[in-house]
Amino acid sequence: MSDGKNGITYADAGVDIDAGNALVERIKPAAKRTTRSGVMAGLGGFGALFDLKDAGYVDPILVAATDGVGTKLRIAIDTGNVDGVGIDLVAMCVNDLVCQGAEPLFFLDYFATGKLETEQAARIVEGIAEGCFQSGCALIGGETAEMPGMYEAGDFDLAGFAVGAMERGADLPDGVVEGDVLLGLASNGVHSNGYSLVRKLVELSGLGWGDDCPWAEGTLGAALLAPTRLYVKQALAAVRAGGVHALAHITGGGLTENLPRVLPEDLGADVDLDAWDLPDVFKWLAKTGGMEEAEMLKTFNCGVGMILSVDAARADALQALLRDEGESVYRLGHVTKGAGMRYSGKLL
Repeated sequence: MSDGKNGITYADAGVDIDAGNALVERIKPAAKRTTRSGVMAGLGGFGALFDLKDAGYVDPILVAATDGVGTKLRIAIDTGNVDGVGIDLVAMCVNDLVCQGAEPLFFLDYFATGKLETEQAARIVEGIAEGCFQSGCALIGGETAEMPGMYEAGDFDLAGFAVGAMERGADLPDGVVEGDVLLGLASNGVHSNGYSLVRKLVELSGLGWGDDCPWAEGTLGAALLAPTRLYVKQALAAVRAGGVHALAHITGGGLTENLPRVLPEDLGADVDLDAWDLPDVFKWLAKTGGMEEAEMLKTFNCGVGMILSVDAARADALQALLRDEGESVYRLGHVTKGAGMRYSGKLL
């Protein structure tokens, strides 16, 4: 190595390698908490290894899903309340995996920012680890990208990638028929979809993130940052009990767009909007924007975050099982002949 005068460094260009190393050390305990059977190495390598045989699979099919958090991040950045967005990130991926009948096995995250703030990043990744822990999957790797000039001060973005597995022949949807009962599982608010519209409606209301929430205790920002619910363990318990033909994660597109994705082309659904009470957050959003019922149903989850299509003969037992798992379960309606969603009752 030359002993010549030191010139410009990577840190001078805005990238702090030492901060990145400090972050890795900070999050190692959180990642270790998520370790499960099949994990072969900790953080720090160029790749992460996972042993499917050690995880108990004989003839596995892998299932992958990737997603982000969307513009909900804008509220987290503006309020400094970043602790829950990691859970959102995991939920948007693993809730999709379970709809295929797969058990989430491991998760990797991508965190990008203009200038790495170790404390902020650690809180985000610790949230990711919490989401993984609640879902029974391991946080086995990730990437932190510090990119000055790409993001404004304090801004960041998140993406996630989850891999799950199931035994060959166990994939869903499978066996959906006319007469299947539709069971809905309660959401925890807006989850992580529709936030461009949510932010527009808050702007129209004249309220700020730090103002009192119109429908609940605490601030408006905190209420809208309630993390997306994780449905993995309870959904898998129902699948393993038998009688579940399909699951639909209610994300962007609401009930109107997502439930038909798991139904055969010649079948549709009759849904009774009186089967559950519309949560107050959605009432406020609808009132603030003067939104019609149809628009609400194809934009938001409206209080139902996951729908199961189940054998009518097993509906009572599965409803009881899900309630024992801590779920609020709504009997929404039935699968019917003829494609499309048909609604009865009133949402608003």
